[in-house]
Amino acid sequence: MATIKQEDFIQSVADAFQFISYYHPVDFIRAVREAYEQEESPAAKDALAQILINSRMAAEGHRPMCQDTGTAIAFLRVGMNARWDTTMTIEEMVNEGVRRAYTHPDNVLRNSVLHDPDGRRVNTGDNTPAVTHVELVPGDKVEVIVAAKGGGSENKSKFAMLLPNDSVVDWVLAQVPTMGADWCPPGMLSIGIGGTPEKAMLMAKWAMMEPLDIHELKARGPSTRAEELRLELYEKVNALGIGAAGLGGLTTVLDVKVVDYPTHATSKPVALLPNCAATRHAHFVLDGSGPAQLDPPDLDEWPKLELDFSSSRRVNLDTLTREDVAKWKAGERLLLSGKLLTGRDAAHKRIADIAAKGEQLPVEFRNRFIYYVGPVNPVRDEAVGPAGPTTSSRMDRYVDAMLSRHGLIGMVGKSERGPAAIEAIKKHRGVYCIAIGGAAYLVSKAIRRSKVLAFPELGMEAIYEFEVHDMPVTVAVDSTGEAVHKSGPREWRIKIGKIPVTA
Repeated sequence: MATIKQEDFIQSVADAFQFISYYHPVDFIRAVREAYEQEESPAAKDALAQILINSRMAAEGHRPMCQDTGTAIAFLRVGMNARWDTTMTIEEMVNEGVRRAYTHPDNVLRNSVLHDPDGRRVNTGDNTPAVTHVELVPGDKVEVIVAAKGGGSENKSKFAMLLPNDSVVDWVLAQVPTMGADWCPPGMLSIGIGGTPEKAMLMAKWAMMEPLDIHELKARGPSTRAEELRLELYEKVNALGIGAAGLGGLTTVLDVKVVDYPTHATSKPVALLPNCAATRHAHFVLDGSGPAQLDPPDLDEWPKLELDFSSSRRVNLDTLTREDVAKWKAGERLLLSGKLLTGRDAAHKRIADIAAKGEQLPVEFRNRFIYYVGPVNPVRDEAVGPAGPTTSSRMDRYVDAMLSRHGLIGMVGKSERGPAAIEAIKKHRGVYCIAIGGAAYLVSKAIRRSKVLAFPELGMEAIYEFEVHDMPVTVAVDSTGEAVHKSGPREWRIKIGKIPVTA
């Protein structure tokens, strides 16, 4: 009978969360590599290249592949005959493992978890508490799955109580376009059908940890209704043409998981959960023989790619004018150099509150660019840790004031902007660019210096000033209001030709 020791469990959890911060699962890399080789959209192919290059850099440098190091999640299947040598509860042990992992001095991870979520929203400082799920199973071993789930993909989770005769396929195809690129495609969609609302959501989250094996399923053919749905949704979601980073292309999802459970005769609960391009999870089993050992993947699984910047426009942020910006076109690739401000949700709210009081802002925004980012803290000689973009639409409500009242000239973030933000960009002749979600470590290498200018108490949400050199971005909304997240998917949906384009 296995005896699971407290320290073995805690250290295994800590090691696993460190491991998944910089190692993608190999099945994911293989799937992205295949998507890259097959992609015909130049913009999507560039995004896939950045994701692959970033992933290899993270694996080699043992630094996070994404600045959003996620909510810590642990799934446990505990053998009912296992013995425990511990003074702590399972949740307390998981939290201690998370605490060790996220504060590790050699690879500090970003703390994103907040107390009092509908009130003061104060950072817990160590990314605890984790979200822990426990299932009792036969045997005397403990199977553990740890996952780090970023906010961009979690925020696009969907749930519905469909009528018994409603089509799950139709519902999913209606939901996915509304998710845009905020969830950082390409990734996986995981769907739970049946049971009760909470059962459907939990089934979908568990299934998200399974290997990517859609091509094996295609080769052998489906044997259940759930497998039929997987294949149908895989083909039809990719036919939407959303593509990598939402820029339009052949691959939006690398796999689709479907799990079902018996449900009430009047019900059809359906949960839809996306997993992003920073897919992170690890599996291990404790049998009483000591802490788990996780084997690093073979770096030969990663293709050796280099980005081609020969057609990119070099931009000096320190001398940039609104007239210069007016020359840029949606879809154009840029390399930014110079001083770049940062700011996201909390900072923008502070700015709005200060302006409403008629007080002077602590930072001058006129003719400046702002980057929506919450970076990881640096280690060793880094100017900043991994610093990929956050979801830009959360700042849409502030765009008009930032461009008109405060004189901002441009923004860098992730995914699409809403209609009001696009109209403000067009009205004030500004510009919005994107960096690639899922390429945070790659982006950070373009940041040479960093200093906090305002609101240091906000931590990663403070306003920084980065000094960047050749930071790769793409013009997503130009000064005329042309938006690539509208034109790109529409173009590729028409090219693929399997799903009609509606007005």
